[in-house]
Amino acid sequence: MSRILKVGLVQQAMDPDIESNHRRSLEGIAEAVAQGAELVVLPELHASEYFCKYQDPALFELAEPLDGPTRHLLADAARAHDCVIVGSLFEARAPGLAHNTGIVLERDGSLAGVYRKMHIPDDPGYNEKFYFTPGDLGFEPIDTSLGRLGLLVCWDQWYPEAARLMAMAGAELLIYPTAIGADPNDSEDEQHRQLDAWRTIQRGHAVANGLPVLACNRVGYEPDRSGAGRDAEFWGHSFVAGPQGELLDEAGSEQEVLVVELDMDRGEDVRRIWPFLRDRRIDAYGDLLKRWRR
Repeated sequence: MSRILKVGLVQQAMDPDIESNHRRSLEGIAEAVAQGAELVVLPELHASEYFCKYQDPALFELAEPLDGPTRHLLADAARAHDCVIVGSLFEARAPGLAHNTGIVLERDGSLAGVYRKMHIPDDPGYNEKFYFTPGDLGFEPIDTSLGRLGLLVCWDQWYPEAARLMAMAGAELLIYPTAIGADPNDSEDEQHRQLDAWRTIQRGHAVANGLPVLACNRVGYEPDRSGAGRDAEFWGHSFVAGPQGELLDEAGSEQEVLVVELDMDRGEDVRRIWPFLRDRRIDAYGDLLKRWRR
């Protein structure tokens, strides 16, 4: 008999009001659970607008300790709904030291584990290196009552090495809370290419590792409040892919709760017919530890 897991992705918009954002998250969790979800995933940095569009030291006031209000809010929700929740926060670790951190809350509200974003982007409109110190916990899956979760965050989703290391450590799912969108100044063709690349690379991780992939993105227009003009249109399109990269379901470009049924035993069958892990030439990959080969 197959082991079936229902997962819920809360694709939500954010505004400057943290209480409003928290309310949307809680409503999304409740809706996902009402549809049968046992595991619910929220987008990256869901407590606030995406503040990394520009650099402002005052925005460090948004950071909170690991044992802060977002964790307690999600712990209460996990306990009330008897579900596992994957959340995200701007973690204040020490003065001048902060992380972009994913957290997993067990059904009883306890903290199952933490992941600190390892790959930190630094691009126009995505000034994350100003705010976040790279993670120091490595690529370690988080054990829960629903299985071993390979939690990664946004920019991590472009790196096959991160997905592979999670898979090699026994992850049963790859989960990507995300905040990604288009520059409204880009052409429609360019925006389409970027969205398709984002979707394709993650489906590739599913194929290469024989694992389901859950990508939960934020959605909606968020202005650059510095006035520099780096507005963002987060494209949504949260999706769930199966272990052959097959698209099981995908949200659109509005707020939505996506609930998908996963056969957690299919990955074993897929790995038997596509034994990529068996055939890896680990004796020949040493140069992957170099920045460049020439």
